[in-house]
Amino acid sequence: MPIVITLRNVGTAAILVGLLITLFTLTDAGSYRPFILAGLILLVGIGLRIEAALRAGSPERADAHGQMAGTRP
Repeated sequence: MPIVITLRNVGTAAILVGLLITLFTLTDAGSYRPFILAGLILLVGIGLRIEAALRAGSPERADAHGQMAGTRP
């Protein structure tokens, strides 16, 4: 479970950094490069948050028959 918390925190930080880059560069309308960087950082942050959500909801292990651990056949 610690990897889920780490992924979630890093994803949130990446989203916030991307939004801050966008906010600070709104006044500089002459260049589009900061917006590309901010968009890429936002996509990475969203991807990390999705991966954390999938890992939190997936079962930890399955037995040899392909069933979820703890269930009866």
